[in-house]
Amino acid sequence: MDRLQSMRVFESVVDEGGFAAAARALDMSAPVVTRLVADLEEHLGTRLLQRSTRRLSLTEAGQQYLSRIRHILQDIDEADAMASSHTTEMAGVLRIQAPPLLATYVVAPLLGRFHRQYPAVRIELHVSPVTEQAIEDFDITLLGTDDNFDADIVARKVIESEAFLVASPAYLQRRGEPRRPEELAHHDCLRSKSPQTRPRIWRLWSPQREEQWQDVEVQPVLLSNHMDTLLRAALDGAGIMSLPLDIAAPYLSQGTLVRVLSPWITGRLALYAALPSRKFIPDRTRVFLEYLIEQTKLQTDKALKAFTSTKADSVG
Repeated sequence: MDRLQSMRVFESVVDEGGFAAAARALDMSAPVVTRLVADLEEHLGTRLLQRSTRRLSLTEAGQQYLSRIRHILQDIDEADAMASSHTTEMAGVLRIQAPPLLATYVVAPLLGRFHRQYPAVRIELHVSPVTEQAIEDFDITLLGTDDNFDADIVARKVIESEAFLVASPAYLQRRGEPRRPEELAHHDCLRSKSPQTRPRIWRLWSPQREEQWQDVEVQPVLLSNHMDTLLRAALDGAGIMSLPLDIAAPYLSQGTLVRVLSPWITGRLALYAALPSRKFIPDRTRVFLEYLIEQTKLQTDKALKAFTSTKADSVG
């Protein structure tokens, strides 16, 4: 039995949620995957997985074993990466984790150009709500949070930005543009639904005087816990929503969204790239991180210039 291969197969079965899914991910047949895990259990003399027709779950021994082999496999991958870093061509797998909004609007638009520059680097993008525990399993984990972020993790700030109100030109032409925060009460509002927000109260801050804020009572026409849904609705002219600048940037540049109630903001945010606590960072991770920071800043600067130009034209 190749114990290292069996460890990787066992880890994949757990991560993928089943033998068939692991077989697809590993490009192996399902019977081979099943046999390798069974051989591993026989070698260890204990059952690692509880199998049922409905779902797969770890035994207590399986949980402890998985925790240990993850570190072992990471150490092996690091040793391989350290050795291969001396080669001239950048290659290997770059594993990125990001929540849905950041995966769609920050990471995905960068991948085509990055692949053209580094064709031997294969990217695995895992899209899911981020947990601190899972950060150790990925090369880069993107976190969108407020600017008071001080979690006990290794992270690099990608960009600081503000969130503000936006709407489509079609909506503003149809309903008019609010000139004061209190006028939002008479507009169609698209609001995020989460335990941290009060959907019927929109708090706006003045960036010049941060102690100056105003709560506006609104009647949302759409509540959703899915930001992409709110964005698509805003682009279709359904109403006014709040977006971080780094997400709004391409739409402001294209003119498909327009900033509303400038200079009022709905919050200050920051985008972080969290790194695993292991010491060695492969070159492909470093290069992608620098590329991410550079391109995100360029996109944001472009949007700000477009907004400033549009504002100047409207004044003129």
